[in-house]
Amino acid sequence: MTTLVLGHKSPDTDSTGSPIVWAWYLNQTGTDAEPVLLGEPNTEAAFMLDRFGLEHPRIVDHLEDGQPVVVVDTNNPAELPPGIDRADIRQIIDHHKLVGGLETAGPIDITIRPLACTATIMADLMGGTLDTAPDGIKGAILTCILSDTLAFRSPTTTDHDRAVAERLADDLGVDMGELSDAMFAAKSDVSRFSDAELLRMDSKEYAVGDTTFRVSVLETTAPDAILSRKASLMESMASVAVEDGVNQVLLFVVDILAEEATLLVPNPLVASVAKASFGVEPEGDTVVLPGVLSRKKQIIPVLKT
Repeated sequence: MTTLVLGHKSPDTDSTGSPIVWAWYLNQTGTDAEPVLLGEPNTEAAFMLDRFGLEHPRIVDHLEDGQPVVVVDTNNPAELPPGIDRADIRQIIDHHKLVGGLETAGPIDITIRPLACTATIMADLMGGTLDTAPDGIKGAILTCILSDTLAFRSPTTTDHDRAVAERLADDLGVDMGELSDAMFAAKSDVSRFSDAELLRMDSKEYAVGDTTFRVSVLETTAPDAILSRKASLMESMASVAVEDGVNQVLLFVVDILAEEATLLVPNPLVASVAKASFGVEPEGDTVVLPGVLSRKKQIIPVLKT
């Protein structure tokens, strides 16, 4: 049976590119594999597919019992499809903290490393096979690294992420500055998305005590395009929270160039989160958080109510 390689729901660039990369590697090394997605990729990920001539993976919404799978860029059951515990999980490759809760049929191969990007880990695991990879696979890895590091601005960036990216850019003859500018321009064009789609586009569920949040991050070089919609976005937060079974949606608009995040503050609960987590007292319906760029390192770990 074909092994499905998949990342998390609301697929970003890393959760779109890494399944493609690893499925290619598995096929090269004797395992029949197919990359799949758990939803439509965001605009930056769609740019990557077009820029490097990669086929759009099939979208799935559930898994059959016993389906062989490799999970990448997450180890959180809440970010995976129904039936994940009844699937045959063969491998996990990730760069997030270990959440727990996944049940497997037997011992599996798990690689979790403190790097900025899952694709960086894959480049290491592939070893010399990466040298034989087509430009599309190398381009996917490079794009994933530039995305997850915000072109090396993010505090999650390691020297190793940068070194792998530089080697791939050199192999491809790609200017990383030009590529990242085009990526971020694609990511910043959110005009065709509804408020609910924006709130779910790059989001993860996270519990703080008895309160469950959908933590949404929109990384952009044009924050005004999103913040001009703040009234309708805040109105939509309530319905999205109900539909998704969480207590509150938190939306952080990350200004990549200014290296700061703006948190929308629709109610007293979010105001208390801002004060308890970031030590700021909101005076209106937004609060600016200088230097905050990373959900994984600067937002999720400090969330308090």
